[in-house]
Order: sequence, then structure tokens, then C-alpha cells
Amino acid sequence: MGLIESVKDVLSSPSPKNRPDDGSAGAYWCDDCDVRLRDVEVDSDSDEAVTCPDCGEEMRFERSSGRSCAC
Repeated sequence: MGLIESVKDVLSSPSPKNRPDDGSAGAYWCDDCDVRLRDVEVDSDSDEAVTCPDCGEEMRFERSSGRSCAC
């Protein structure tokens, strides 16, 4: 298989549907510990800030974007 055929195969293959469809809008991140918690895994209904389970610091929320987001 030549290079051009390989490129054609890659470009013509369907894109993967690896993004979860569970209502997740993003994830909480602890910049100190590099801990990541998806928003669907956290009880965020309260007005309290989400804290890191490792260090106890407040975690920041980052919205997901794009198809290949790990969120």
C-alpha cells in the first residue's frame, strides 16, 4: 500500500465516537496535584466549592471542548 492510499484510507474512515454521552460538561482539576474529577462524578449541586480529595484545595472547573476531550 502506497503513501497516497494510506492517506486516503485515513481521511475516508469515519471519526471515532469516543466522547462520553452521560451529560458531562467538563471536569474539575487540581493544579497542585494534577487530580481530575469529571463533573458527573462529583456532587456539585451544593454551593460549596469542589475540593481535591488528595490535598483539600479548591478545584477549578474546565469545560469540555472538541470531540477528543478526555472529559
